[in-house]
Amino acid sequence: MSNKNDYKDTLNLPRTEFPMKATLSQKEPEILKFWEENNLYEKIRQLRENCPRYILHDGPPYANGDIHLGHALNKTLKDIVVRFYSMNGYSVPFIPGWDCHGLPVEHQLFKELGMTKQEISQIEFRKKAYQYALKYVNIQREEFKRLGILADFSHPYLTLSPHYEAEIIRSFARLGEKGFIYRGVKPVHWCINCETALAEAEVEYENYTSPSIYVKFALLNPENFLVDGKRPFVDKTGIMVGENIHFLIWTTTPWTLISNVAVAVNPDFIYALIKTEKGIILMAKERIPSLKEKVGFAEFEVCLEIKGKALEGLYLKHPFLERNSRVVLADYVSREEGTGCVHIAPGHGEEDYQIGKLYQLPVIMPLDEKGVFNKEAGRFYGLDIYSANRKIIQELKEKDALLWEEKIEHFYPHCWRCKKPVIFRATRQWFMSVDHLSLREKAKEKVKEVKWVPSIGENRITGMLETRPDWCLSRQRYWGVPIPAFYCRECGAVILDYKIVEYVADLFEKEGSDVWFIKEENELLPLGTKCNKCGSEKFAKETDILDVWFESGVSHQAVLKKEKDLNFPADLYLEGSDQHRGWFQTSLLTSMGIGETPPFKTVLTHGFVVDGEGRKMSKSLGNVISPEEIINKFGADVLRLWAISSDFTEDMKISEEIVERVSVVYRKWRNTAKFILGNLYDFNPDKDKVDYNLLLPLDRWALAKTEELLQAVLLAYKNFDFHKVYRLIYQFCVIDMSAVYLDILKDRLYTYYKDSQERRSAQTVIFEILNILVRILAPLIPFTAEEIWRHLPRESKLKEIISVHMLEIPKVNPLWFDTALLEKWKLVWKVRDIVTRAIEKERIEKIIGDSLEAELIFYVAEEKLYRYLKDKDFTNLSAIFLVSEVKLNRVDKIPPESFRDEELLPNFGIEVIRASGKKCQRCWNYSLSVGEDSLYPDICQRCLKVMAMIKTA
Repeated sequence: MSNKNDYKDTLNLPRTEFPMKATLSQKEPEILKFWEENNLYEKIRQLRENCPRYILHDGPPYANGDIHLGHALNKTLKDIVVRFYSMNGYSVPFIPGWDCHGLPVEHQLFKELGMTKQEISQIEFRKKAYQYALKYVNIQREEFKRLGILADFSHPYLTLSPHYEAEIIRSFARLGEKGFIYRGVKPVHWCINCETALAEAEVEYENYTSPSIYVKFALLNPENFLVDGKRPFVDKTGIMVGENIHFLIWTTTPWTLISNVAVAVNPDFIYALIKTEKGIILMAKERIPSLKEKVGFAEFEVCLEIKGKALEGLYLKHPFLERNSRVVLADYVSREEGTGCVHIAPGHGEEDYQIGKLYQLPVIMPLDEKGVFNKEAGRFYGLDIYSANRKIIQELKEKDALLWEEKIEHFYPHCWRCKKPVIFRATRQWFMSVDHLSLREKAKEKVKEVKWVPSIGENRITGMLETRPDWCLSRQRYWGVPIPAFYCRECGAVILDYKIVEYVADLFEKEGSDVWFIKEENELLPLGTKCNKCGSEKFAKETDILDVWFESGVSHQAVLKKEKDLNFPADLYLEGSDQHRGWFQTSLLTSMGIGETPPFKTVLTHGFVVDGEGRKMSKSLGNVISPEEIINKFGADVLRLWAISSDFTEDMKISEEIVERVSVVYRKWRNTAKFILGNLYDFNPDKDKVDYNLLLPLDRWALAKTEELLQAVLLAYKNFDFHKVYRLIYQFCVIDMSAVYLDILKDRLYTYYKDSQERRSAQTVIFEILNILVRILAPLIPFTAEEIWRHLPRESKLKEIISVHMLEIPKVNPLWFDTALLEKWKLVWKVRDIVTRAIEKERIEKIIGDSLEAELIFYVAEEKLYRYLKDKDFTNLSAIFLVSEVKLNRVDKIPPESFRDEELLPNFGIEVIRASGKKCQRCWNYSLSVGEDSLYPDICQRCLKVMAMIKTA
């Protein structure tokens, strides 16, 4: 040394090329390139070739735009599952998929083209749509890769591929052969903007302002109406109770009155005939108090009370059309709203339709696909539904049939794609029956056998199955897989034959579904096909396409059962909570219909992404954040950490401030890794490891603590409790390691002789800690884990492993996981907590500065505690408490001036004084031995021994 008082070169100060600053946005693309160049996905698959399989089936996103934060959340959660199970000893093939057909793609493309479907031929549009969908498949694929998603991106499943299209048709055929598929006239959700039928899963409920009207229907021939042989509307003298009796109905869709054919009452309600200044009204007795002032009959007289059941069969006069309406019974008539009298238009509602079937009522449907009335509507011809509302309300006023009118805001069904209100419209469509062969009940029973995470998912999907109508499969659009049905041109018979559909499926597999639109009917049918009814050989092909939810819903047939690396049923489906009414349900119904087995063993759902204030993200609010923005600023690993930073089964809030908080956690994790790596620069695990039995007690405690973490993390991963994994690792890195163990370790790592047993013991344990930590971090922050692995000293047996993701997460080591040792050290950490506060008090009062300036005097008034602190494992208490000296005194009574915490540790007190001796210029501890050596008068006895070893080395 040039200066005998410069001891820096004699210390083992940390050295590592692992940077403190992550610069993830620059580093992550380099790691991605490394993974791709080395074909990491395939290498991992080969390593796990003979392992048991775990199958997570990817629900396909729509290929119609860049990914958003919902996609990022979803794919990140899937990737965590894939990586964890892979590193937990499973073969985990993950085949990503894309939904390429249907309204989402068609809607977006028409928007970009600036035209409607009337302005372009179907074949020309389909070619453009094909290219459009593939463009976004490629864009999204690269965006998912940038998130660090580990998947077979070279061989995804696409619903537009000929193979997949063929399997859609084959699934349709199998369901048709079993009798689930039928064609009929039923009211379905219809979007007049998109001009197509919608399934339940394609409808969203949003606030909407509607006209709310109360309308009078005049009772016909009340004098002839009998109940149990009596005439209830005629008194004992033969005089009518009242003239011009009216049933009062309520509706928020005045335009549907054009199609009214009945009024429903509840058979169990009591109905009251009341005399008011606005006439004689009949309505449910229970509804009178809620409505009397609103509709203007604060003063009224009850003339008669009658059970709803007795009203069945009466006829009412339509308020503005030359048509009569029949009084029918319906259990669903509510006490909560309206009047207890419900207007029935079987063409405009599922419940109305069912009542219509029961009473054989006519289905009147005078509305075209654009929501405009046709000639059947008479004087309303040419009006759209909104214009008709105004005209109808005006006519009701003129005929004195309108009792009350107002505007109300309520939840109303909207199209999921164009966000416009939808209507119910009876049309001839293809349906899948959900009650044929008891499908609904069987599905509900099988739901009980599936694991739902969170458990509320079981109730949600069961409730939806209970109330869902038959599935409308028809769509009146250009872009999708056609319904493979034919119609006889002579007699109109429907041809949906299993063998014919299979023949069409084979054509699709060879040439794609465009063949349906290009070829003539005779080219699509097997040679010699004849109509079973009339023998004709002339046919017309169906023009409707299949619901896109059917396409994705049969992915269990097209992907799980067809890909050799996959299994059916899948171990896991993982999507947003809205998929209980979407993909989960359509997958379940088709799978149960085809084979009576659910396609999944476990279903995991996550919430939606909302802004920092809990609002839905929308361009109009200006609160949309793209994944790209976050990745460019913070890195993909931080975005992935955000995905598990709170309970993802609820809605996930995001803002720059929230991501910044997550990045702080990330930096703490990174700093833990950097500290450990910095202190392993001269550690060779093949030769420097210390046997477990020779480790220092504190080091054995740290190893046990790590095993405790490992056990808890493995369980949390298996339970999909990723937020708990996040919390556990945070607690471990920030509290157990940085604030306790690693803080205590600095003195031993820096100042002890480099090859000393004490230092190698510490290095052995921090090596094992990081070796475990990097593996449990890998599913969460794969880029950073890879970077840590590159800097971690490598055992020779792992020299050929090029990536941390090829490793397995170790099982809990029972030798290291010493629960008795953890329990033993708990009391020391209680003492340390009191010590820390006592020192801080003295520091505030300027008695000491650094904790090494302190000497602690412990006063112990309990023999058991005294013996505990004298234990051989705690011989170096000064190192544990980061002070220069600790003196332990057994006393009968704790001095009153000592620092105490009776609640945390009774019979214990601390006195903090300035340490005796001088400060060692090498280790900074205070010692009476400083100054004893003439050659090194400024260092302590312990450091003198180290200097001697350095000299002789």
